[in-house]
Amino acid sequence: MSPANKPADEPAADGQGVRSVQRALDILSLLSEERPVVTIREIAAETGLAKTTVIRLVQTLENLGLLWAGTNGYLPGPGLWRWAHLARSSWELPPETRQAMRDLGARRRETVNLYMLRDIYRVCVAQQESPQPLRHVVHIGDELPLWAGAASKVLLRDAPDSLLSRIAISSPYGEGHVKRLREWIDEAHHQGWAESHGEREDGLSAVAVPLLGRSGTVVAALSLSGPTVRFTDDKVELFAKDLRQVSREISERGFDHPLIPTH
Repeated sequence: MSPANKPADEPAADGQGVRSVQRALDILSLLSEERPVVTIREIAAETGLAKTTVIRLVQTLENLGLLWAGTNGYLPGPGLWRWAHLARSSWELPPETRQAMRDLGARRRETVNLYMLRDIYRVCVAQQESPQPLRHVVHIGDELPLWAGAASKVLLRDAPDSLLSRIAISSPYGEGHVKRLREWIDEAHHQGWAESHGEREDGLSAVAVPLLGRSGTVVAALSLSGPTVRFTDDKVELFAKDLRQVSREISERGFDHPLIPTH
């Protein structure tokens, strides 16, 4: 191959490399708590890849320690422990913040969530589950839409119009939803907290308050959520008061997290 041909071939090679990485990640994403072991046949069926391609990718992942061959299929490999430990040490909240969330959940007996912005989504970065049998649970790492919900109303306080427009377009209501979003955001800013009842999911309610960074901008949302039947007007006011107190304590200590911009 002559040097003159290399630049034309490089994009194709890059594209093939990206596809291989995506396919490998697709295979790893099939593993979960509900399914800790996956077979070659299951991988081929769910990814649509040829069996020979699956075998090649699985072998590569196994060589890297990211998969481990068991008697019934492939399970997460020991190489993932290093990444898991690194992610935990990087993303884990300070002990004081975790304790504050545990105490809040114990007092109010509803699920406590901590959300942060990521593009047009809010990401759950920490949670304390309600002790009650009927409760609202969002898994850590889940991305929820920003077009509704108490947490969204406080998270979007400093959002530019361009972001609100993109969020509205992604909603079931279309671009005209920007006006309603602005009304929600202004109301939440004025009273210092927000509530929602069945906006995203019937029968689900939440109360949320902002966590402020050192510059005074909103960096996260702390919320209590659960069945609407338990979120009566008097309870909502109690929840809001308690949330605001806890958020002040966390903000005063300085809330630090990898998703917060450093500049």
